[in-house]
Amino acid sequence: TGPPPPAAPVDRLDVHDPNGVRLQKLMAQAGVASRRVCEQMIEEGRVVVDGQPVTELGVRVDPAKATVQVDGITIQTDESKVYYAFNKPEGVLATMEDPEGRPCITDYLDPNKRERIFHVGRLDVATEGLLLLTNDGELANRLMHPSYEVPKKYLVQVRGPMEHGVGAEMKKGIRLEDGVARVDEFRLVDSTPGHLLVEVTIHSGRNRIVRRLFDAVGHPVEKLVRTEMGPVRIGSQKQGTVRNLSKVEIGQLLAAVEL
Repeated sequence: TGPPPPAAPVDRLDVHDPNGVRLQKLMAQAGVASRRVCEQMIEEGRVVVDGQPVTELGVRVDPAKATVQVDGITIQTDESKVYYAFNKPEGVLATMEDPEGRPCITDYLDPNKRERIFHVGRLDVATEGLLLLTNDGELANRLMHPSYEVPKKYLVQVRGPMEHGVGAEMKKGIRLEDGVARVDEFRLVDSTPGHLLVEVTIHSGRNRIVRRLFDAVGHPVEKLVRTEMGPVRIGSQKQGTVRNLSKVEIGQLLAAVEL
């Protein structure tokens, strides 16, 4: 048998943009791995650009237009897009500005991060925890769209004790004024005299849905903290701080909403 046929020249690939950036350089800049490891990933067939597998190292792509996936996970190559996690304190409005001068998100943003940033969804003024901030409108719209059912996790402090079966009832569904709502997961975390700490997961984005569900079962919320949204967790992030999402978190968010 003779030598294998030569690979197609890169300029014959639909995704190749002669004025673009070398694919391995773009991947390294996006935090995937070192350039050498990125080259190995390309040669191993682990990289797809705009739906087309790329195994040639000479391919150049437009960072602002190309969709690059590594092992099936989309990486964010457009450096104009920004993604932050804000740990909102209680008493802060989940708005970028407030005409009455009340505390809002912008008060916690570095001045050079404020331009064109908006929040993904809402938390009411009394709720603490994770709020995503971005200028990626398509991602934000999909994260909030019911069809993608992105799960959100909350820690809920309520007055106790709680009768047996409330968790099962909330998982089965509670009829509210705007229809039936339910939690996906319900877990008792801690119990102290007169108080309970519960963790719930819910994918509904309806207004004040967690508070209304607990009101409906006779356990009004005393304290509410959102701890997770999809793959992003608040973890040990200090209250009132803003951090950049990691490349892995961004890729997982994009994958969660099929971008």
